[in-house]
Amino acid sequence: MGRVLIIGAGGVATVAAHKVAQNTDVFNEIMIASRTKAKCDAIVKAIGNPNIKTAKVDADSVEELVKLLSDYKPDIVMNLALPYQDLTIMEACLQTGVNYLDTANYEPRDVAHFEYSWQWAFKERFEKAGLTAILGCGFDPGVSGVYTAYAAKHHFDEIQYLDIVDCNAGNHHKAFATNFNPEINIREITQKGQYYENGEWLETEPLEIHKPLTYPNIGPRESYLLHHEELESLVLNYPTIKQARFWMTFGQQYLTYLDVIQNLGMSRIDEITYEAPLADDPSKNVKVKIVPLQFLKAVLPNPQDLGANYEGETSIGCRIRGLKDGKERTYYVYNNCSHQEAYKETGMQGVSYTTGVPAMIGAMMFLKGLWKKPGVWNVENFDPDPFMEQLNKQGLPWHEVFDGDLEL
Repeated sequence: MGRVLIIGAGGVATVAAHKVAQNTDVFNEIMIASRTKAKCDAIVKAIGNPNIKTAKVDADSVEELVKLLSDYKPDIVMNLALPYQDLTIMEACLQTGVNYLDTANYEPRDVAHFEYSWQWAFKERFEKAGLTAILGCGFDPGVSGVYTAYAAKHHFDEIQYLDIVDCNAGNHHKAFATNFNPEINIREITQKGQYYENGEWLETEPLEIHKPLTYPNIGPRESYLLHHEELESLVLNYPTIKQARFWMTFGQQYLTYLDVIQNLGMSRIDEITYEAPLADDPSKNVKVKIVPLQFLKAVLPNPQDLGANYEGETSIGCRIRGLKDGKERTYYVYNNCSHQEAYKETGMQGVSYTTGVPAMIGAMMFLKGLWKKPGVWNVENFDPDPFMEQLNKQGLPWHEVFDGDLEL
């Protein structure tokens, strides 16, 4: 039995809270905290469990986090806030002796760049404190790393080629919307692509490399090569990998809107000065600073509100080629998730579901003592088997294809 603190009140946190509340054999005390307590209260109301506590906290403030952690004393923090806040929450965990889990690696606010170095730098401090930090425990990163670890343990002597493929074939019936935080989503997609090949990281222009890939129960979808954080840890942990890439699908309408947003300067992450009329005297102006992408986020549909009319499904998996008993083999392991089924269960769409469920499972693995060792770890550093077993039980069943055409 464990006490868990969920930081964040967006779509992923909502799903994770629902799943934590369903598994009372592991989680006996739950608190949800975010900058806006009313959002946490709304999640509790949707779950229907008045015993879940809520709190207000600014996750950018180590001082506020330390006070909350000291008062509540959780066994583990599930950081489901923004990637900008990873380091402050990790610091607060160290100061209060609390274990840590997140779903996305740290990135600074002022540059669209993410890598694990900032968080890996905490490794020695977590070891000395006897605390566990589990990084990237969503789907990708997260399940994608567990899939790779499972393949390496059971099906390969040597993994040589790894392609993570992520397709969202759903339709939310909006002209333009992102499936998770618009600011993070657009920053990720508009930066340069990157992949690993023969010991080197190779860079591409944004969305420069693409090709159609066929997804189970969906069919062919144009898939674009992106930089994605889990590749960084996977090529370190599986040094036999010769090539590692990440692919994601985008519809043409989405890309057209994205192109317009960039050309208009609305994807900028630097501050600009804007002269706005004073509310009490419109004849006078006041200079205010805004970040265009943050302003755009404010006017775009909230990803949490997309679920009700979302149709179709996601398909995310790993396509792997390598050697087993001296012979080449291919392996494809994947999950398809229905947006409608996710909404029926949690009130959120499938992209939030596929991230929130694995976050809960990771916390479960820690509380059961199965993923528990001092230090800072990526998910593939742990035994994949109990996690894979829980995926089947918790709503994300996986499927395998042996020696099929990987198309890559």
